[in-house]
Amino acid sequence: MKPNAARAASDRRAGFRAGLLAWGLLALAALAAPARAGDRALIDFIGFSADARYFAFEEFGIQDGSGFAYSSVYILDLKSDSWVLGSPIAVQADSETESLARIRAKAMAQAAGFIDDFGLDGPVEIAALIGDGVPEADGKHLRFGLPGYGPGVVSGDYRLVLRTFEADTTKACADIFGSPSRGYELTVFQGEAGRLVHRDTSLPRSRGCPLDYRLYGVVMPFDNATLSHAVAILSIYRGGFEGPDRRFLAVPLGL
Repeated sequence: MKPNAARAASDRRAGFRAGLLAWGLLALAALAAPARAGDRALIDFIGFSADARYFAFEEFGIQDGSGFAYSSVYILDLKSDSWVLGSPIAVQADSETESLARIRAKAMAQAAGFIDDFGLDGPVEIAALIGDGVPEADGKHLRFGLPGYGPGVVSGDYRLVLRTFEADTTKACADIFGSPSRGYELTVFQGEAGRLVHRDTSLPRSRGCPLDYRLYGVVMPFDNATLSHAVAILSIYRGGFEGPDRRFLAVPLGL
């Protein structure tokens, strides 16, 4: 074999070996990647009413097990700390081919009458947020103030403290998921003075089998920022088909 031909053959063999190595590394990376288990809903804040009594948000995602898209619109009466009649407005796909964008559009179309009736067009201000990608955040403590104007201008200094505990439920959650259901207690502090915002005495059926809770954020009406109109957003992790399913709770801080 001539030198040039031998060199070309050697280059082809080297290229083949490099290709095999690359495919092997990709396969190992795929095996090391975390498997999708459960579903993690996202949240979109819709708005407050002009008098800050009503608040609406959308919860949406891809359901575990079925892979179907879903969207639920919640309208909360902050004065009574309850959903308004007819809420939530829930829409779920019938197959994996129906996109999340289409399901979300359907849910918002069905909720449009409620949004108009309650005047839920007041913009939402995010006072504080614990993003899902924040490392080492315990989700049980959140410090916040009332947004002001100018860089770093904040009025007030508050802390939310979230505590969870075992709670009774009508479902056999411990038998199904290997862990008892949990309730939560939320307290807001200003300095050393604390005020209990909420403590579960029983768990509503709508929560399913709660395994844990985390603080997600604090929102309030834009240009109407007072603690009496603030709402704490909690992530609730409940037992699901493939793993924990994340949903959301809105808790009025002004009660």
